[in-house]
Amino acid sequence: MASSVRFTVTPTKAEDIPGLSDTSPDLSLRSSARVRFGSRESVNRSEPPSEVSGAASITAGLDTPDRSHSEHGDGNAKISNVYINNSHTVDDDDFYDRNLALFEEEMDTRPKVSSLLSRLANYTNLTQGAREHEEAESIGEKRKASKSPQMGTFMGVYLPCLQNIFGVILFLRLTWVVGTAGILQALCIVFICCCCTMLTAISMSAIATNGVVPAGGSYFMISRSLGPEFGGAVGLCFYLGTTFAGSMYILGAIEILLMYIAPSAAIFVSHQPEGEAAAMLNNMRVYGSIFLLLMSLLVFVGVKYVNKLASVFLACVIVSILSIYTGALVSAFSSPSFPVCMLGNRSLSQHELRDGHCAKTVLVLREPPVQEVTYVNISSSFNSTVSPPPPTLVEKTTSLWTRFCNSSELNAVCDEYFTHNNVTQIQGIPGLASGVITDNVWSSYLSKGEILERGSDPTPSPIHPNHHHPYVFADITTSFTLLVGIFFPSVTGIMAGSNRSGDLKDAQRSIPIGTILAILTTSLVYLSSVVLFGACVEGVLLRDKFGDSVKGNLVVGTLSWPSPWVIVIGSFFSTCGAGLQSLTGAPRLLQAIAKDNIIPFLRVFGHGKANGEPTWALLLTTFIAELGILIASLDLVAPILSMFFLMCYLFVNLACALQTLLRTPNWRPRFSYYHWTLSFLGMIICLALMFISSWYYAIVAMAIATMIYKYIEYHGAEKEWGDGIRGLSLSAARYALLRLEEGPPHTKNWRPQLLVLLKLDEDAHVKSPRLLTFASQLKAGKGLTIVGTVLSGNFLHSYGDSLAAEQTLKHLMEKERVKGFVQCIVAQKPREGISHMIQSSGLGGMRHNTVVMGWPHAWRQSEDPQSWKTFINTVRVTTAAHLALLVPKNISLFPTNSEPCTEGHIDVWWIVHDGGMLMLLPFLLRQHKVWRKCKMRIFTVAQMEDNSIQMKKDLGTFLYHLRIEADVEVVEMHDSDISAYTYERTLMMEQRSQMLRQMRLSKSDREKERVRWSFDDAQLVKDRNSMLRLTSIGSDDDDDTDGVGGSDKLGVASDHRRVHMTWTKDKALELRAQAHIPSGCSTPEGFRDMLSMRPDHSNVRRMHTAVKLNEVIVNKSNEARLVLLNMPGPPKNPDGDENYMEFLEVLTEGLERVLLVRGGGSEVITIYS
Repeated sequence: MASSVRFTVTPTKAEDIPGLSDTSPDLSLRSSARVRFGSRESVNRSEPPSEVSGAASITAGLDTPDRSHSEHGDGNAKISNVYINNSHTVDDDDFYDRNLALFEEEMDTRPKVSSLLSRLANYTNLTQGAREHEEAESIGEKRKASKSPQMGTFMGVYLPCLQNIFGVILFLRLTWVVGTAGILQALCIVFICCCCTMLTAISMSAIATNGVVPAGGSYFMISRSLGPEFGGAVGLCFYLGTTFAGSMYILGAIEILLMYIAPSAAIFVSHQPEGEAAAMLNNMRVYGSIFLLLMSLLVFVGVKYVNKLASVFLACVIVSILSIYTGALVSAFSSPSFPVCMLGNRSLSQHELRDGHCAKTVLVLREPPVQEVTYVNISSSFNSTVSPPPPTLVEKTTSLWTRFCNSSELNAVCDEYFTHNNVTQIQGIPGLASGVITDNVWSSYLSKGEILERGSDPTPSPIHPNHHHPYVFADITTSFTLLVGIFFPSVTGIMAGSNRSGDLKDAQRSIPIGTILAILTTSLVYLSSVVLFGACVEGVLLRDKFGDSVKGNLVVGTLSWPSPWVIVIGSFFSTCGAGLQSLTGAPRLLQAIAKDNIIPFLRVFGHGKANGEPTWALLLTTFIAELGILIASLDLVAPILSMFFLMCYLFVNLACALQTLLRTPNWRPRFSYYHWTLSFLGMIICLALMFISSWYYAIVAMAIATMIYKYIEYHGAEKEWGDGIRGLSLSAARYALLRLEEGPPHTKNWRPQLLVLLKLDEDAHVKSPRLLTFASQLKAGKGLTIVGTVLSGNFLHSYGDSLAAEQTLKHLMEKERVKGFVQCIVAQKPREGISHMIQSSGLGGMRHNTVVMGWPHAWRQSEDPQSWKTFINTVRVTTAAHLALLVPKNISLFPTNSEPCTEGHIDVWWIVHDGGMLMLLPFLLRQHKVWRKCKMRIFTVAQMEDNSIQMKKDLGTFLYHLRIEADVEVVEMHDSDISAYTYERTLMMEQRSQMLRQMRLSKSDREKERVRWSFDDAQLVKDRNSMLRLTSIGSDDDDDTDGVGGSDKLGVASDHRRVHMTWTKDKALELRAQAHIPSGCSTPEGFRDMLSMRPDHSNVRRMHTAVKLNEVIVNKSNEARLVLLNMPGPPKNPDGDENYMEFLEVLTEGLERVLLVRGGGSEVITIYS
């Protein structure tokens, strides 16, 4: 037996087994020892476990439903008999959970705390994107044990933030910013930008420490705090900012390469000064595209190579910064030799000084010609050469003279400014102790094409320079706002720590400390660099963006020690590294957004290689980065990415402020040094910086974010992330509802707030979907719409059906584009359910004021004998609640939203005034495209004593004041005798009602009923079942047979012919004998009285009114697209309910589309403004 058993066992520590101590020598004798068998054969329980287990070990497995159980001795007998009347063997799990037996039926939905904690303890951070986390957490799947992250604050947050914050702007533009803006304004720029990032970091730290933040960084925080719309919009803005940052870093690297490392590598060269800028831009485009392609290939091959190079690039940044500080300190004792050639107070480009002379003329030694002289001696003749005269100094013009005078001759006519000013050389780096800081305190903004001049020596006269002269010109027009936009990218990168949250050992501790320390460090470096640059470097050199006045050296490199090449090489590699980091992070951010599936058209970018690398996202990132490179100007790209980063930071601050102010219960961040005022201040600074740096870029960025927001709102997938915007909506709704509760709405603000009553059939399909279509046409998306239905049954048993009904109604609302709410009520009697819905729907001031219900178009042939009572009861309830009532008749003939009426009229029959609903409804309908081309006609009825001419004039004036365009017509109704048709129709109606009241039959006897009715011209009832339904209409106990509210009514088909009812005494006696009717309930004399009865005079008058009005309405409005008329109220005496239905039927006979309107008793339209 044992040899044929296949089983699996799980080794478990002995201490995990209940009741087993570490010192137990024999595990097989313990009652809790168990082997789980996987065989279909049963195991002989009498066998000792030692024989079966062989190499098996003991397990304390608790969750296998078909486990076997071995009992040994008295101990197990006690365990099995713990429960009284135990009919089956109870295993150890049930014994172990006997303390939780009270909750055992809900264990599937409410697990034990121990299992919950074990799930949370096994939490692992996944790759970027949070959707996997949520799915895994909801499913509760077992994850593989992964290596726990071990990165600390320094390596995981601080150094990555430093690497991302320090970048190309520090090396290429900070000196220019200081020279242009001056030390004071430069300090202001740096301080504002650093304050912005510091406040954002505080808000980010609060959000990041409010629970576990999976790898996804800022996108995850914003989307889960502000919802999918804001999350998607800001996430894409952050993605675009990161992508354009990659473009900026690549352009910076190319600028360093072509300007300072290998100028001879330029492909495009211009020999004219005007074309140099264009040639440089073309070089940037070509080399930038090549660099982008190479970097993208490197990222595609593998991110591990980028990560390995990250430490090298970071070392380059740190070494470069240290060399700047060292050079500044060294300059206090020995300033480096970087002379700047000046003409007057204007700086000259030493690229143009081809002979290297910074002077107008130079003195050159000229050697005299050698001459041979022959002397004749008397004694002896010989030839000898005497020594020549000494050389003479000759003044010679330089290339600078030639450029300004267009000639090398000393007597040439030269430029006026060149003639009146001397050429001098000044030290470009005077040193820390030179006092040059006083000259660099104030700003010196220039327009494009202006010459760089020393601020302390202004030009004596506004002489316009010639651009062919070798001056150093300003390449762009500068201003404070421009410099803010250019400098701000140098403080971005604060999200690097939160983006790496999946690799951190303790993210909630490391992210705040590391990020804030990194911002403090970089802010200190920037602020001190501003002061050092202003104290060590000559102002005219600071304003020289490309170092033309120092032979093309990098300006910040002139200050570095021991050589400018330290800065040049270090900055080149650091910018390349920053570009690689951007091209690595941006595709993963896009992949995270795509995997969240909130933006449908981005789904393709969620896919990638087998290892998860975002291939498609990398392609899109490369394409967008190429657009930035085609701009080719670092100064133009920087403001673009500033906008996107500022948008992101703005919403981080907004998320923190909202969560703090709303006091969301889940808002419990571990980082406690935050306040909503700081977040609002950061938000205001971000918004101000956006418009300060570039107002048109700010508008474009906001427009992009708004379009993305609206796209996600209308077409994106619905997500519920418990975001703060939802909390804000709830808070705003509560505030608005409390304000609405203060008093009833003014007549000017009245609009129909609809409660649409729909009925579902047995298959949960809406019977009259056109009712919702009509509601959408009436509302045009404005105001409140509640769509309700009533299900018959018990709520405890029908909860699932009610959810299904709600989903059906929601899908129909989406199809008809109706914005509103769904309410489904389960009640024993639908009549009561409708009453409860009318009473309780809505909240506070947001309650319905109008009920829309369908007309039972076949109430006379309906199989439901109680439907007409439900309809009349609903009319009475709305009247008692002072609500308006709209009943469309023949709703299936009403136009759909795709069938606009090209022409026709909407006719209003204003018979009695009940608040002006009849005037307002056509106006609202004509706002919709379906009814827009229909004209409005208003008819009113004049009696004999009325002045019809004056009535028409007054009505026209009234409509004029109401600002409603309509044709007016007054219909005169003359007093006439009651026709025979009216009399006989009333008689037929009353005889039928009287007969039904006489027939009070019990339900058990109805099956035995056989009654035959005969008519002269028509047979009213054709079969026994129809007669049975008629007999139940007047009974007192018929409420137990209620159908769902709003269904069709039962009655007798209207007939214009005279109907004569025949009833004999024999049939009456036969009926009583068969039905066992008690003598007190009905008598043959009662039926005899019915045969000789005369119709009630009031009913005759009502029928006369209905017939006459119907004749007039059909005559005037038989071609109308829609007829609106007053709906008369039901009789106070319930005995006349069926007559009321007949009156309404007669009133609307022959009309295709009718809307019966019953006002709520209050004025809904006014002539006043």
